[in-house]
Amino acid sequence: MVFLLAAVLAAIAAAFSYGVSAVLEQRSVHQVAERGVFAPRLLVDLARRPLWLASIVATIIGAVLQAIALHFGPLALVQPILVLDLLFAVLIASGIRHAVPDRVIFAGVVCCTVGVAVFLVVSQPTTGIETVVSLPAVLPLAVLLGVVLAICLTWAKFGARTARPLVLGLACGVCNGVAAFLLKLVTFSLAQGFSEPLEQWPLYALAVVGPVGFLLNQEAFQAGTLIAPALAVITTVTSLVSIGIGYLWLNENVASGTWDVVTEVGALGAMTAGIAMLAYRAPAVARDRAAAAEAADADLQVASSPAFSSAGRQEPRQARGRAAE
Repeated sequence: MVFLLAAVLAAIAAAFSYGVSAVLEQRSVHQVAERGVFAPRLLVDLARRPLWLASIVATIIGAVLQAIALHFGPLALVQPILVLDLLFAVLIASGIRHAVPDRVIFAGVVCCTVGVAVFLVVSQPTTGIETVVSLPAVLPLAVLLGVVLAICLTWAKFGARTARPLVLGLACGVCNGVAAFLLKLVTFSLAQGFSEPLEQWPLYALAVVGPVGFLLNQEAFQAGTLIAPALAVITTVTSLVSIGIGYLWLNENVASGTWDVVTEVGALGAMTAGIAMLAYRAPAVARDRAAAAEAADADLQVASSPAFSSAGRQEPRQARGRAAE
């Protein structure tokens, strides 16, 4: 119970750190030029932004806390808690803008968060095996990851522009779920000494999958105006993928009674409904904000134009003349 409590507290702290990082990243990516789909040049542009570098610090802190949580708790317990970074990010972003979140978007965020909480209470995930999985055993997972990435990147490049944040978020979530699995395997090796991970394959696979997911994360944020839709897809898909991998490759179990399964499916359905609400509402909110910004810019240009200034100076004189008459 002490280990599980440590895992939960570390996971919540990691979720907060990831939420802060997401807000900083989302604000940073809109300060640089868009480079297209799966373009590493984007990271070079972002590296010149102090705000983005601060987000990297928050990400590293979150990763350390996540590793601690994974060391003390099962994958199926830790990863769903990290979905709370969505709630933290939306609240932090709203606080920075000094604006109340859109009701539909906030309802979608709450559906995702509550769905995860209910799933955790009912499923009661247990720890599975704690040994490094052999490389041949995970080859099917590698093939599946490659297929999903190929489909998502093709869809993001040639599909509808409005769907790009969600599609890139899906690809990022799958990568992050696999990366969490690899990180869990690395923690198994660390228990045997710091030199042990260097002799195992998970560390090197993590060095490839992790940066790919990170790049997709930045592009998903840049493709959308709002932080909630892309982050909701990323965190939810990461949790579901982590739970599935934990069950298939680490023998992690969840409650499987009839009512347990029904409730778990309902909780996952709430998460899905939340994502659907975000996907439906976010484009409209983004268009409204863009239109408001364009209107404000137009008013500013008119107010600063010479004709407007001249008219503004003439109106008082005309008014005084009419008053004298």
